[in-house]
Amino acid sequence: MFRLWAKLWKDTHLIRDIVIENDSTGQSRTQKVFAALDRACYEFDLSRPIWLDLNINDFKKHDKTRFSRDNFIDSIEFDYLEIHVIEED
Repeated sequence: MFRLWAKLWKDTHLIRDIVIENDSTGQSRTQKVFAALDRACYEFDLSRPIWLDLNINDFKKHDKTRFSRDNFIDSIEFDYLEIHVIEED
């Protein structure tokens, strides 16, 4: 089972979160992360964030990263979107 926790933060408060589960066996870890992020963005009604080098490096080291205003083309009503892999098969 693969689980990704997506959280929206504003002024140091958690304003919304969701856990996305994926139990398919035919996908790579990268595909599962992108699919979960797409689903979280759909649920939060957000455009997909742009992965910058900082995000890629943080995600490789810690299995989590934050997407701030710099990662979105549209304006956002929160400080950042954080994703965190909480379970992997």
